[in-house]
Amino acid sequence: MTVPDRIIPDPTVVHPLAEHPRVVLLKPLITDPRVQVGEFTYYDDPDDATAFQTRNVLYGYGPEKLIIGRYCAIASGTRFLMAGADHPTMGVSTFPFTMFGGAWTEATLDLVTGMASRGDTVVGNDVWFGYGATVMPGARIGDGAIVAAGALVTGDVPPYTIVGGNPAKPIRARFAPADVARLRRAAWWDWPVELVTEHVRTIMAGTPAEIAAIAEREGLARPAE
Repeated sequence: MTVPDRIIPDPTVVHPLAEHPRVVLLKPLITDPRVQVGEFTYYDDPDDATAFQTRNVLYGYGPEKLIIGRYCAIASGTRFLMAGADHPTMGVSTFPFTMFGGAWTEATLDLVTGMASRGDTVVGNDVWFGYGATVMPGARIGDGAIVAAGALVTGDVPPYTIVGGNPAKPIRARFAPADVARLRRAAWWDWPVELVTEHVRTIMAGTPAEIAAIAEREGLARPAE
């Protein structure tokens, strides 16, 4: 089946819905090299969606990266706190003397640079963030996960798991372990966009077995882990 290019959304356009400027695709919008976002991941915000990398990626003072996969849906108010938000806890005070310069910086810079980092924050593909979710530094969120509105993610979230609360805890798995394995092997988000378009209805409403069958038939299935 051939799909005309003109009916496939363009992943290079910041505003994919001209009548809804509150929706932006993040990949063509991001300029900070420490923030990496895959194709078709979007952010929805009625105030200023184009300010995502300054209003929603906070405390990015260090080398740590925020890596977000493809086809993620990020609701208004979702924030990613980076490692620069960490304060020293090795002694009596947590006050960040170092940031104010002068003698304070000279006396304490080695303490801050020697602090252990929580590392990059990594979000998989096809992840849905509900309104006002917060992700703490170094969290890793698996493919197909759902982060409920208002959730505070402080650690890792397994693939295809719904989490919610403060701190976020698993609510339920979306699929059985065998089906999760099938979906991760199929990795539909890595398919050519023409193939995604051809099977978009199955991706939205089909079963893991149906997605796996398409990947096998097209020779796109990953080796079993």
